[in-house]
Amino acid sequence: MEPRDLLTELERKVHELQAFNEIGRTLAGTLDIHEVLALIMQKMSSVLRPDHWSLLLVDELKNDLVFEIAVGEGAERLKSMRLPIGEGVAGSVAATGEPLLVSDVRADPRFAARFDDASGMVTGSLLAVPLRSKGRVLGVIELVNPRGGHPFDEADRRTLEALADYAAIAIDNARAYERIRELTLRDEHTGLFNSRHLWRQLELEVERTARTGRPFSLVFVDLDHFKQVNDTHGHQAGSAVLLEVGELLRACIRTLDVPVRYGGDEFVVLLPETDQAHALQVAERIRAAMEEARFLRSAGLALPLTASFGLATCPDDGDTAEKVVHAADAAMYRVKASTRNAVRQAGSQGP
Repeated sequence: MEPRDLLTELERKVHELQAFNEIGRTLAGTLDIHEVLALIMQKMSSVLRPDHWSLLLVDELKNDLVFEIAVGEGAERLKSMRLPIGEGVAGSVAATGEPLLVSDVRADPRFAARFDDASGMVTGSLLAVPLRSKGRVLGVIELVNPRGGHPFDEADRRTLEALADYAAIAIDNARAYERIRELTLRDEHTGLFNSRHLWRQLELEVERTARTGRPFSLVFVDLDHFKQVNDTHGHQAGSAVLLEVGELLRACIRTLDVPVRYGGDEFVVLLPETDQAHALQVAERIRAAMEEARFLRSAGLALPLTASFGLATCPDDGDTAEKVVHAADAAMYRVKASTRNAVRQAGSQGP
């Protein structure tokens, strides 16, 4: 090896070691997957210097790849596209779990030209490596067209595989943390959020309302005569009814709304960006769906069940989380003490 080539190689190794050291420190200090992946991709770009690069993650439900990060000419147009497992070079890497180094993609039958057509770039040399963890492929890092005119080589592949190992660790750690976090915020019987999560979200909503002036609403739901279900059919049937009520709530609300099992047979629905009039419509929709539904059909029963509803809106009925919850709870108890199977707004007249 010529002295100049040897010096270049040594400089590259020093650069790689510095990158690995910084990534290792970041991995030890954070569980924020976006922060770690952004650093990994930044270091990969500075060490390997591709014109375009992307990180694709496996969507196991749909059996395809989605662009988590894409950088380069036309990259924004790629982020909405999906790549079936097995299609293209990246799809082949996801399917086999093996890296691919392609000097000229036009001579490779695995190349999927539709992504060049969408982005406007022209792919020449391409390097793709899998993100592997515990025998599974989590995603693929793909580099396109190294600067300098020469194709990617085996040294580039080894470097990228080492960086991919770091990325896989980051993804695994972040997902494990998120699973544990979800367990602490979910009710084990219904899968809905629990009261701990509700109070955390309420504080955020109160702050947002104070800052923007836009309201949010809270619907308190208490099942009518639920004790009779447990007394007549047993606690196992009662738990199954609570699960079905949770499913009914989810079916009646938006994805941004927050359904909560508050405790016992009480539920709460937090409605962000929702004024009193629209919250009343949501509560009535849930009430009507409850009245119409018949529960435990899968067990050969068809139990009728209704609920009492209380509604409060911030800031009209309170400017703190505690005041809003108290107002909705009090409105619900007024229904419980009179007609049941109805919705009452906080502050409204009546029994």
